[in-house]
Amino acid sequence: MDNPADAQPSKDRILVGDCVELMGTLPEGSVDMVFADPPYNLQLRNELLRPENTSHVDAVDDDWDKFADFAAYDAFTRAWLTAARRVLKPNGSLWVIGSYHNIFRIGTALQDLGYWLLNDVVWIKTNPMPNFRGKRFTNAHETLIWAARDQKGRPTFNYDSMKAMNEDLQMRSDWLLPLCTGPERLKDADGNKVHATQKPEALLHRCILAASKPGDTILDPFFGTGTTGAVARRLGRHFVGLEREPGYADAARARIAQVRPLPRQFVLPLAGKRAEPRVPFGTLIEAGLLEAGAVLTDARGRVQASVCADGSLLASDAAGGHRGSIHKVGALVQGAEACNGWTYWHFEQDGTRRPIDELRAKVRAGM
Repeated sequence: MDNPADAQPSKDRILVGDCVELMGTLPEGSVDMVFADPPYNLQLRNELLRPENTSHVDAVDDDWDKFADFAAYDAFTRAWLTAARRVLKPNGSLWVIGSYHNIFRIGTALQDLGYWLLNDVVWIKTNPMPNFRGKRFTNAHETLIWAARDQKGRPTFNYDSMKAMNEDLQMRSDWLLPLCTGPERLKDADGNKVHATQKPEALLHRCILAASKPGDTILDPFFGTGTTGAVARRLGRHFVGLEREPGYADAARARIAQVRPLPRQFVLPLAGKRAEPRVPFGTLIEAGLLEAGAVLTDARGRVQASVCADGSLLASDAAGGHRGSIHKVGALVQGAEACNGWTYWHFEQDGTRRPIDELRAKVRAGM
C-alpha cells in the first residue's frame, strides 16, 4: 500500500490519504486531465429529511459522505478544486460528475475559482433506480461539467473521434448509458457491492477518449474502486488515483492489474482536418511545388488564374481579372459567397488536372 508521505509524481499509482493533502505533494502542472466523482453530500440531506419524510432518503451511508453542514461541504469542494487546478497543465481540463444534490454548488465553485466551463453533459441512465413512493420524478440522470483550467486554455478535444463514435454525427451533450451492473460491478465475498456509487466504464471511456491523448496522465482524486484507472490503462493513458479508504484502494489495485492495454494504433484519436497543421498557399511556392506564373484552372479547365509571387492568384481577363487569395478569387469567378480554393483550383501533372490540395498534403507530410 502506498504511503501518503511517499507521494511522488510517478504515474500509474494509487495513493491512500486525504485527496487535498495528496494533491499538494504532486508537482504543479503535472496532469493532463482530472476526472472527479466527489461525495454527493447525501448524508446531510438524509438527516434533514428524517423523520417526517424518509421516502426520499438516498442509499449512501458511508463515512466519506459525511459533512456537518452545507458550509463544510462547500469549503471541502473549494479546497479540492483549488488543489486540482494547481496540478492541471495550462491546457488541461477537468470533468466532475454529480446529481442535483451537489452539482450546482460545484458549478458555482468552479466559476468562482477561475475554471472556464466548456460543457455540461447529461448522463441519462437507461436503468435508473425507481422512486418507490412515487412522491417525485424518477431521478434518471446525473450531470457532468467539463471545464478548462482557465479561459485561455486550449484543452484537448478529439472532435473527430467523438463524431465517429456517434456514427459521423456531432456528439451531443446527452449521453444514454446504463448504470454499472453485471460482471463490471465489483462485489465482496458476500455478494454486496464494494462501492455504492461505482460508475460504468462506458462513461469514463467517453470522457477520456474525448479529452485526452495516449500517454496523457489522468488524475482521479476520488478513486474509489478504480474505474478511471482501469479505463485509462486500457486506452493507453496513465493515471494517478487518490483514495482515502484503504479497502477501496485494494479493490482498485486488483481490478486494474487485470486490465490489458490496447495496442497503440487502436487508441490514437482520429485525426480529421481540424487537427491538421495550417498550410498557407504561399508555402507551396516557397517549397518549389508551384512557381510564380503557373496557371491554375477549375476542374474542367474553363477558368484560369495565375500564381503570383506573394501567394495570391490573378484571374485571367476572361474570368474577370480578380486578384486575391485562392479562396476569394475562387468565389469571385463563380459568383459565389465562399469557396474552398484548395479543392476548386487544379494544377496539371502528366496531362491530368489535380487539386492543389494534393500539394498541401505533401507539405504537411514533410512537417
